[in-house]
Amino acid sequence: MKIYNRDLKKVVDEVDTNAKSVQFLYNNFFGRIILKVATKPVISKINGVRYSKKRSAQIVPKFVLKNEIDMSEYPNKEYSSFNDFFTRKIIEEKRPISTKNSDLISPCDSLLTVYKINDDLTFNIKNSTYTVEELLKDTELARKYNNGYLLLFRLTVRDYHHYCYIDSGNRDEYKKIDGILHTVNPIACKKEKVYSENSREYTTLHLDNFGDVIQMEVGALMVGKIKNNESKTFKRGDEKGYFEFGASTIIMLFEPNKIKIDDDILLQSANDIEVRIKYGETIGKSLQK
Repeated sequence: MKIYNRDLKKVVDEVDTNAKSVQFLYNNFFGRIILKVATKPVISKINGVRYSKKRSAQIVPKFVLKNEIDMSEYPNKEYSSFNDFFTRKIIEEKRPISTKNSDLISPCDSLLTVYKINDDLTFNIKNSTYTVEELLKDTELARKYNNGYLLLFRLTVRDYHHYCYIDSGNRDEYKKIDGILHTVNPIACKKEKVYSENSREYTTLHLDNFGDVIQMEVGALMVGKIKNNESKTFKRGDEKGYFEFGASTIIMLFEPNKIKIDDDILLQSANDIEVRIKYGETIGKSLQK
């Protein structure tokens, strides 16, 4: 995978440790037979139970080594299960968050791609054309984001899987959309309309400095649950929730003329290169007066 590493200020090749298995599932006849079963939500629920058992903690050391996870960012502790490890809390100082009201921050560790929403409310991800209406299942709400931006934060298994509110404000009720659970790996995104087919939930955030922003959490293959907090009011940097096991995605929709994304991110997104960013990192500015 081609990734732009902002720390190194260059595009680097990053090894996808799951590429072979995903290639088999999506590009092989027998793999696609397995896929029909594997993408059903009940399979992820079964795995959620499995990874919550004490004996599942045995796979943690191998998982850390395979995925090159920097455990110096986390408290030194013994995990009670694999899911206890996967939902681990980071050392707070490792993810500083800007307190400047004008700074647009990332809600999570992820690989970020930014898309401009067209006049017809469409955008293209890995050769698949989506509409905002498909994502939201709400025509009237979708219209608010005509000519705005869609930010796609793709979390990999090596990332910290908690996510925060990007600004202070309040939110509407969550809307849950049932679906199946494809992997969000780019290989799958070239074959399936992953983001409009997967189970997901979203809410409208009424933010002090960025207007009305939709934040959507998308489930993925082997993700047990999306665990969102219930509080309806919040401050910048408060935890919004976390994902249990699996790679996952957060999608954010911004109205037109509300944000300016950093130029390096826009440049790499235009070249279909994902940008590695961290929870709380500044990725743009507010245009709201």
